[in-house]
Amino acid sequence: MRARTSSALAASLVLTLAAGPLAAPAFASPPATAAGSVDQRGPDEKALRDALSAVPNRHATAALVRVGDPDGDWHGSAGVRDLAGDRPAHPHARFRAGSVTKVVTAATVLRLAARDEIDLDAPVQGYLPDLFTPEFEQPISVRQLLNHTSGIKPGDGLGDDFAEVYANRFETLTPQRVAASAIAKGPEDFTPGTRQQYLNINYTVLGLLIEKVTGDSYASVATRLVLRPAGMHHTYFPGTDPRIRGPHNRGYQAVERPDGTVKLLDVTEWNQADRWAAGDMISTTADLEKLLTKLFQGRIVPQPELEEMFTTPSGVPGARRSAGLEYKEVDGEIFWGKSGSRYGYSALVGGTRDLSRTLVYSVNATDAKSAEQNPVLDAITAAALK
Repeated sequence: MRARTSSALAASLVLTLAAGPLAAPAFASPPATAAGSVDQRGPDEKALRDALSAVPNRHATAALVRVGDPDGDWHGSAGVRDLAGDRPAHPHARFRAGSVTKVVTAATVLRLAARDEIDLDAPVQGYLPDLFTPEFEQPISVRQLLNHTSGIKPGDGLGDDFAEVYANRFETLTPQRVAASAIAKGPEDFTPGTRQQYLNINYTVLGLLIEKVTGDSYASVATRLVLRPAGMHHTYFPGTDPRIRGPHNRGYQAVERPDGTVKLLDVTEWNQADRWAAGDMISTTADLEKLLTKLFQGRIVPQPELEEMFTTPSGVPGARRSAGLEYKEVDGEIFWGKSGSRYGYSALVGGTRDLSRTLVYSVNATDAKSAEQNPVLDAITAAALK
């Protein structure tokens, strides 16, 4: 049982989705400036409509999008709530935000740093002496965890392929066990701070750091320092609960059968405890838009700590990641943001630092963990940033 895309997948999903009525996309946009016209100073409504018009298809069963700039904003939804009926996708659905969680974790650490509870230059070994072994002789700073230059190896998971992790999806793998398994492997063979290697383990260790210095749970501290100030009232950390509480669109993974045909497995319920501070958050597009806006405005993390989120490590070849974010250049403009994925769900939050253009989406991708490009995500991004 392997999760992958193929020509058989295309044919099978087209048949699967065509079995029920397709929900027409729902859109909202700035008010018309004249009869039948839309103020085009804001987002390109036609391009965004076109990007969503093909959903549901073999790449995605639902999509929620929010795009904004100073002259207007646009939001839309497309697809179905589930494949068992004909209800349109819930436009305000909760979803698994995956690694977008790292933005909240980084902001939490930086707020604690602003309060002098964490020293970004201090070795994490000093904060968590019971975690690190003597093999970790070279100091690893908190900042190096934030920007993925620590040299800590990845921790264990619940399996080596989709079939195995799916079979274990209701098991609990604690972040403490994940961190211990990573440390037991010893450090990478490079000096901390000289290479950038994106790994969840960095943010798992940061979650442990947050708990150590505050004496409180990661979820409680992140909620108090980030979610509440941002006004993210529909966002939460599920812990070991495999459900998505509240309205949501179900997530599916395309899996090839032995005979070459494809079926969609419902992967909505899943214990995400091992993702924790690196990727277990459940949110909404409206909440993530609030996070982006208030964070970039300096209303959550104060200066100078906020600069950590817009600064990549110097002297590291090819470094594009900062504390919780990464950057991409599009037509001469720099966009800062973070993507995330869990089986059945792909998410993104990002924008220019001055908020002249922002983008948030949640797409129920049918192969969310694949390294291959998803044309639905590409079309949305291209339309939003053009």
